[in-house]
Amino acid sequence: MKMYVKFDFNALCKKVLDEKLKEQGLKYRLLNFGEVEFYEAFTEEQHNNFKKNLEDYGIEIIESQKIALVQKIKDAIVELVFSKDIVAVKASIYIAEKLNHSYGYLSNLFSEVAYTSIENFIILQKIEYAKELIITNKLNLTEIAHKLNYSSVAHLSTQFKNTTGITPSQFQKIIIKRRKEQTVAVTNKMLYE
Repeated sequence: MKMYVKFDFNALCKKVLDEKLKEQGLKYRLLNFGEVEFYEAFTEEQHNNFKKNLEDYGIEIIESQKIALVQKIKDAIVELVFSKDIVAVKASIYIAEKLNHSYGYLSNLFSEVAYTSIENFIILQKIEYAKELIITNKLNLTEIAHKLNYSSVAHLSTQFKNTTGITPSQFQKIIIKRRKEQTVAVTNKMLYE
């Protein structure tokens, strides 16, 4: 039997941060985009322990302001793309307003640090969300294209194929085939037990 689970990574990271900070006995406040404001200084030993505890969860402390801002850009993009509501604002405007910097500055910084463009990162996130929506089988391709602000299913299909090497329809067929194979395997297993 399989179960499909959807993750809210921001909520999950906030929860882990909150728990680990409480374990350390530090006075703090969680801010947006993975920022923590401390109300008192802490020792290097506390810092190192906290850093090690977070690494167990795949969370790392960012030491550079540039890297921190790039992470904020990524978080804003994920928030925009994975929003439950259809957001009809250009990504460049959304990111610039969210982070209170010019889009040109953010775009240059992102390319410098991440070695890819903001636009490419947005496409990758959209395709990941499209795959998730196809797997959960909640929306058809027209609805997925609309939800992800594509002008057409053809535009979604082109970017999907350029990113994954297959069309969304082919991806959908693969998912359906795998589900059937798993159902047959489970049924056969139950019959022979």
